Amino acid sequence: MSALTVITPPSERKLKNHVSLTQSLANSFTMAYRGLLKIKRTPEQLFDVTLQPIIFTVMFAYLFGGAVAGSVQTYLPNLIPGILVQTVITTSVVTGVQLREDMDKGVFDRFKSLPIARIAPLAGALLADTLRYAIATTITFVVGFIMGYRPAGGIGFVILAGLLVIVSSWAISWIFAFFGVIARTASSVQGISFMVLFPLTFLSNAYVPVDSLPDWLRWFVNINPVSHLVTAVRDLANHGTFGADGWLALLGAAVIVAVFAPLTVRAYMRKA
Repeated sequence: MSALTVITPPSERKLKNHVSLTQSLANSFTMAYRGLLKIKRTPEQLFDVTLQPIIFTVMFAYLFGGAVAGSVQTYLPNLIPGILVQTVITTSVVTGVQLREDMDKGVFDRFKSLPIARIAPLAGALLADTLRYAIATTITFVVGFIMGYRPAGGIGFVILAGLLVIVSSWAISWIFAFFGVIARTASSVQGISFMVLFPLTFLSNAYVPVDSLPDWLRWFVNINPVSHLVTAVRDLANHGTFGADGWLALLGAAVIVAVFAPLTVRAYMRKA
């Protein structure tokens, strides 16, 4: 056996398996802080949540505004919620990619030798990425406001709409975290994730009216969970209401967490 091999004593492994809830939470927040420090040291990690909302909003507004709604100003109340949902959900892919990269680089092997809760590195990564979702949400609404978007629901309901998207994206990040744990490479995580996301985000009501679609595609768009989330955000921001689509979005988020959180934790624990 190599002299450099790190062996965790049985007593220490037992201690890590029986840490208190308070210690687990503290360790998770410490790991989340580590994730924020990584962003500080490599700010290019924020390019997707800072540049993508700007590029997509301007591009889609001027490409489709006149054709879909007659003008850019008329199109913005429908476009901004769609851009917001697509941008933030797409950002959640990074959770799985970075998780896989940390595991490939041996970072998680180092964590095994520390007297911390085994779940802390995974929980911390998921917590840290909520900052990315908040940044993407804020920038999307700010760009929309600069372009002339005036949400009739008011600032309070705009904040609620943003929180709904952040909660939903956090739930979806569990799916990509699962891919990050079981996949062999970071590139495969990214490839699998975008194969799942692109049909869901583009084959939705985010950019075009559902009535303009053929019947077979309209059926899929109407049951697409992304469509329910986009509609819920539009209702909150544009009308100050929270209806069935909002509850369906929350239910979908809860189901995802209920299914993928245990799967991810179980797969992660086997390697941690």
